Order: sequence, then C-alpha cells, then structure tokens
Amino acid sequence: MAWEEAFLLYLQNNVRTDVFDQIMRFFSFLGNAGWFWILICIVLVIYKPTRSIGIIASVSLAVSAGICNGLLKTIINRTRPYDAIEGLELIAKMPHDSSFPSGHSNASFAVAGAVTWCLSKNRKWIGVILILVASVIAFSRLYVGAHYPTDVIAGIILGTSTSLLIYLLLRKRIIKPVEQI
Repeated sequence: MAWEEAFLLYLQNNVRTDVFDQIMRFFSFLGNAGWFWILICIVLVIYKPTRSIGIIASVSLAVSAGICNGLLKTIINRTRPYDAIEGLELIAKMPHDSSFPSGHSNASFAVAGAVTWCLSKNRKWIGVILILVASVIAFSRLYVGAHYPTDVIAGIILGTSTSLLIYLLLRKRIIKPVEQI
C-alpha cells in the first residue's frame, strides 16, 4: 500500500535522529524473541500473590505467539518493508521471518493486555505503564523500518484480543478475588 511506504519513508527522512535511533533500537530490542515479556510472566508466576496473573499472561503470550509466529507469518509470508521499499534502511537487528503480523507488537499487547485485564481498579495504573511500553515497542518496529503499519496494527489487535479471550476463559478458574492486585 502506498500510504504505508510513504509513512515509513517519512519516519526515516523526517523523524529519525541519532538520539531517537538509540531509544527506538532499545525498545525494539526489548521485544526481540519476546524476552522482556517472558521475563515479566516468569516474575509474576514466581511471586505467589501475582501467580494467577502470570499464568493468564503466560497462556496469552503462548497462544498469541503460536497464532502469530507459527501460523500467520508462515501463511501470509509478507516481505519486510526494508526489502520492498527502495531507499528504506533497517536500523535494527535484521529479522529472519516474514513481516505480517508484527510479533513484537503481538507479544507486547498479549502480556500487557492480560496483566491489565487482571488488575484491580486501583492498580490499573500498572497496566497503563505496560500498555505504554508495549505501544513504544510497537512504534519502534515502524521507526527502525522492520514492519509496515498494518503489520503492527494486526499484531496489536491479535495480542489484545487473545489476551482478552484468555482472560475471559480463565479468570474464574484461576483468579480468586483476594489474589487480585
């Protein structure tokens, strides 16, 4: 789509700076192989008061990653924008899978969404922070030239909807009212 190419080239030619490059590379690195979100799930599972939240977040991450990386990327097999758009430079580690949907965005919103759904009302601010981090990771994938906007949007939708579905399926079985943080 022409608007996606124009948007990515606009970011490269008008928004990229040395300082932003470093910041966006860092946030993109946080999403590599989902390690940051896996670490959050592990910490939540280890700590007994948050164990149920960690289980829901872990299941959400596993299911959404399976759909995203195991199924959709293989079936759709979209070429990365830096390979398809003349003049677009990738300024991050080169991915070795296809572009659609964004695995970084998917994993980020699967965990951030799951944790947010599970939090009590007076702790939703934690979810806001996680969603902000997830949003910056998602944007970083556009900024570094690794994804098209529709890849990122699809990853956000997939991760968020998976987290909500898993939360709705597991909340009454796993979360006890006194455990909610």
